[in-house]
Amino acid sequence: MNLKLREVFQVEGLKKSVQYEITLEELSDIHGYTFAEPVKVSGEIANRAGIVTLKYSVSCILDVECDRCLKPFKQEHTYDFTHTVVQALHSDNSAYDSYIVAENDSIDMNETVITDLLLMLPTKILCSEDCKGLCYICGCDLNESTCDCLK
Repeated sequence: MNLKLREVFQVEGLKKSVQYEITLEELSDIHGYTFAEPVKVSGEIANRAGIVTLKYSVSCILDVECDRCLKPFKQEHTYDFTHTVVQALHSDNSAYDSYIVAENDSIDMNETVITDLLLMLPTKILCSEDCKGLCYICGCDLNESTCDCLK
């Protein structure tokens, strides 16, 4: 979704709501995660005293597999993000890394949302904190049964 911001940059006090979904087709290029349904995005972009701020929430449901016991399950995630949006940067200073540059007074919301989301999603996925995993000898699920392999 391409978010046009010319009016927001020009009018102090202006707020625009943002609410849409990123389709499964658009998410299909993301490797390492399988989305069970479209990613939901809602928030607002506002100009307060000449400072344009993008605040939004992202929620998604992933089809995942436990890293310990290999059971498939669905995992829901919701995150909140805030960014300052600028029309241009006047320096190559690394302190400006937290800004989003709106080239031609617009930003690609999908790119921003997906980047933020991927940085927040867990790299280790467990069905529960106390998952016992699989026996490394016989492969039985130690959450459901016991084996004599380790005795």
